[in-house]
Amino acid sequence: MAVVITSGVIDTKVMGYDVAATIQESGYKVGDVATDFSLKNIDGKMVSLSDYKQAKGFIVIFTCNHCPYSVAYEDRIIAIDKKYKELGYPVIAINPNDTETYPADSYENMIVRAREKGFTFPYLFDEGQKIYPQYGATKTPHVYLLKKEGPRNVVRYIGAIDDNHKDASKVKNHFLEDALQALLHNKKIENTYTRAIGCSIK
Repeated sequence: MAVVITSGVIDTKVMGYDVAATIQESGYKVGDVATDFSLKNIDGKMVSLSDYKQAKGFIVIFTCNHCPYSVAYEDRIIAIDKKYKELGYPVIAINPNDTETYPADSYENMIVRAREKGFTFPYLFDEGQKIYPQYGATKTPHVYLLKKEGPRNVVRYIGAIDDNHKDASKVKNHFLEDALQALLHNKKIENTYTRAIGCSIK
């Protein structure tokens, strides 16, 4: 089902799941070129998209430690990273939250959480909250799928990972994976926007 955009509003339902969303006035839209960044990883090293010379693109996910939605998706994010980084699309996770408001999302606690869960991907700290407003992220988790096109990283999908944060076994629509499969097979992404479901960025 194609996404229909009318007066800045995306209206569609996929198998009963309401993915209506208002396009953010600020931040990236599908088709925009995402600028690179340099953020500190949990190992203390700075990470940029340009570090990944062989990547075909990136799965940028804004997430955090404390949000129950983010916690519910951690195992799925690990599985997606393991599967798709081998195909050229690694996960790059970014914690966008203000740690004074939510100390549970501190850099130190990010290190602990990543170790506990065995994160297989970079978990970067958006110090000063400079990157998430560029993207227009509003939730944790909030996904931005980027495709390398020459020297550019072009936004090809924005929104949710899938349609059921509560139970992975009951997911009917794998929005992110459907978009990834379309890119890998040079096909059109049918749903380029879905409504991100999660905690508001603090």
